[in-house]
Amino acid sequence: MRRRWLLVLTGLYLLALASVGFWRTPIDQNVPIVTAPPVVWMQENLGLSISESYHLVEAGANVVLFIPLGALVLLWRREWTWLHATVVAFATTALIETGQQVLRPERFASMRDIVANTLGGAVGALLVVGWRRLRR
Repeated sequence: MRRRWLLVLTGLYLLALASVGFWRTPIDQNVPIVTAPPVVWMQENLGLSISESYHLVEAGANVVLFIPLGALVLLWRREWTWLHATVVAFATTALIETGQQVLRPERFASMRDIVANTLGGAVGALLVVGWRRLRR
């Protein structure tokens, strides 16, 4: 039963990830992100520019997007370490960014996304590692 749920969750996550990664236009194109509360808060309280605030929110979203990948890798491969999951996250994001560059010229492939996504995979894997240690 556990394996079946894991398969369903993995399938749904990969479908969502592919949709976000290969959407025809930037996913936030028609979203007024510069007026979003976190962006406004960073401008008002941290003195960041609109551009700096936007890039921080975008990087944070990329980290969050890949947390499930790092967790799922370790749930499927119990013998692997967080480092293995981080490598899988890096390879996955590099593949997505390369695919965007080649297949979706209206999208913006970037090294910043690769770093944020890889960090998200590492965080997800470390959460599983911590959860397993707490269970012992």
